[in-house]
Amino acid sequence: MDGSASTDRGFRPAVVIPVYNHEEAIGITLAKVLEHDYPVMLVDDGCSPSCRDVLIALKQEHGERVYLLRLEQNGGKGAAVKAGLRQLYSLGYSHGVQIDADGQHDLTDLPTFIDTAISAPAALVTGYPRYDASVPKLRYYARYLTHVWVWINTLSFRIKDTMCGFRVYPLAQTVNLLDTEPCGNRMDFDPEIIVRWAWRGLPIRNLPTRVHYPLDGVSHFNAVRDNVLISWMHTRLFFGMLTRLPSILRQRFHG
Repeated sequence: MDGSASTDRGFRPAVVIPVYNHEEAIGITLAKVLEHDYPVMLVDDGCSPSCRDVLIALKQEHGERVYLLRLEQNGGKGAAVKAGLRQLYSLGYSHGVQIDADGQHDLTDLPTFIDTAISAPAALVTGYPRYDASVPKLRYYARYLTHVWVWINTLSFRIKDTMCGFRVYPLAQTVNLLDTEPCGNRMDFDPEIIVRWAWRGLPIRNLPTRVHYPLDGVSHFNAVRDNVLISWMHTRLFFGMLTRLPSILRQRFHG
């Protein structure tokens, strides 16, 4: 699929927010997004009844400005993002803006992300965090292990951060990638899809963005399960890199 595919429909962005039991935070996050007048797809990733009711109420309150996609069972952040991006594409949108539900992203940066996507519509626009003192130190240092593996698996430093959940995806290329290559369903999704994007030689734009971890924030990162999934993902990608090594090197020297 060529790089102009995402412009076939014109530039028409919408926001996708995966939600799993963030009933305390999602209303605030949604309100901040709607200040910028972009339509929003809320993805209920098998939420509890209390969170489900909050999402239904938000949909009713905001009407056509908000879509609600309900998944019967919890499949993980990656599964929810993939479902939301596919749904946006089926509705005719050209770009999907991924934002976390917990309020950690600085949504005053949203216009900058959109402007970057307008100027480079075929690029995956990804944030790289600028943390304040609220960041858990273990999480701050541990994420660099994933960064190192991604730099190895892409043989480049062009991806400044691999796990940030604030991104703009060109939907035509993204749906094509998801239809033809495996990508993780949980916390392994963010690093895996951007590696596979880089393997295709598609453009990437990195933008700094402030990240704040609320003291009462809800994290669904499972230290055992998700670290195992991420480790297995890096193993798969490493051997995938080896099989793609000739094409990666051609891109590096002739791209």
